[in-house]
Amino acid sequence: MKLSDLGDRICILGPSNSGKSTLADAIARKRGLTPIHLDLLFHLPNTDWVQRPRDEFIALHDAAIAGERWVMDGNYSVCMPQRFQRATGLILLDISTPASLLRYFRRTLFEKERRGALEGGRDRIKWDMIHHIAVTTPKNRSRSRVAFEQLDLPKLQLSSVRVIKKCKVTRTSG
Repeated sequence: MKLSDLGDRICILGPSNSGKSTLADAIARKRGLTPIHLDLLFHLPNTDWVQRPRDEFIALHDAAIAGERWVMDGNYSVCMPQRFQRATGLILLDISTPASLLRYFRRTLFEKERRGALEGGRDRIKWDMIHHIAVTTPKNRSRSRVAFEQLDLPKLQLSSVRVIKKCKVTRTSG
């Protein structure tokens, strides 16, 4: 499958720290789409990942999906129905929990700038994030898989860091 087969409004789902934002930016560059990072809409800039009020987040989300050409990364199930209704394609990143934890430690300790980083924020290792990746995310994994399988959209499942990297490098068509 080529990236162009996914259309001009692509949703990327997957566990925390699986590479959704990095892949979204790579696809945006290759396809000329607007990258939309839901973490940046959900959290207030210049904070330590403080959540926006729910109504404000939903309004920002709905304005973003109204666009005609975008690639959006993130889960946030409260807005999935309207996002999936507008989407033309779906990518599911399904990497292992240990791989997500490794990516979290690597990006937090070594990356000064990263895709999807909160403006004015600084990533640091937090126990609540480790718990989220190790405990909460595996529980949410089945919900993402069900949504992925039920949606009648062109879709692509990437199940390892190696496959995701290969997709960013080789899927230049479209």
